[in-house]
Amino acid sequence: MKKAITSLVFFLLVSVLYSHAETIKVCSSCEVNSIKEAIRLAKDHDTLYITKGTYKEFNIVVNKPLTIIGENYPIIDGEEQGEIFTIISDDVTIDGLFIINVGLSYTEDYAALRIRKSKNFVIKNIVLENLFFGIYIEKSKYGKIYNNKIIGDALEEHSSGNGIQLWYSHHIEIENNFTQGVRDGIYLEFSDDCLIRNNVSTNNLRYGLHFMFSNDDVYDGNTFEKNGAGVAVMFSKNIKMHNNIFRKNWGSASYGMLLKEINDAEISGNTFEANTIGINIEGSNRIIYKKGH
Repeated sequence: MKKAITSLVFFLLVSVLYSHAETIKVCSSCEVNSIKEAIRLAKDHDTLYITKGTYKEFNIVVNKPLTIIGENYPIIDGEEQGEIFTIISDDVTIDGLFIINVGLSYTEDYAALRIRKSKNFVIKNIVLENLFFGIYIEKSKYGKIYNNKIIGDALEEHSSGNGIQLWYSHHIEIENNFTQGVRDGIYLEFSDDCLIRNNVSTNNLRYGLHFMFSNDDVYDGNTFEKNGAGVAVMFSKNIKMHNNIFRKNWGSASYGMLLKEINDAEISGNTFEANTIGINIEGSNRIIYKKGH
């Protein structure tokens, strides 16, 4: 009974909190005509509604829990001046924006969207073009990244970034994203307990998927096609890779999958088609392979 009363009180408090949330409309002819200004004026848990149009802004810092929604994919143009969005708050949702023209730097990893030390975030229905790094997540947890399209025009590895990058981030779901024309489509480093499902990573310079020192992750139903190499799996353990497609990853030093210093992994139901090498294995132990094609 006490537990039920406590739950009810918590629900009522949350309801009261969100009942005071407001929506701020942003447009060229509105009282609020920039995203930065809308964030400054917003209270915790407000919604920013960005109408269709072009907003030339960069270094947009989201420092409070907000929902930012675009109407018919408004264009956020960074004019190649630097990072565009940086999220440093918990409980942020960004939905339905078209973000272009991230700055290029050889000393800083500028991203279209950076999530830093955040939890319970959602990034969905975003289109990113002309980028350095796409979505860069660092020291964050319990986030969802889905239904995004990331299109780069990378020509050389040293002057390009990754489509979706995780660094020291845990319990992240990456689902139904499309990455093309970047260095690595999806990259994880020191990121555990993540789910990567139903993504397409194609025509990237280096790897469709690349992960290092990342344990207890699940990769399910993804397609890695026509990349420099398909997937590189390095220095990780307790990995499950099920029902993925590795296709036409072709070149003089290419392969569908590289396993390097991997332990206790399960690789099942995957399709390897027209790769230079299907699976290349170095120093790995206790790997279960089954039901391959």
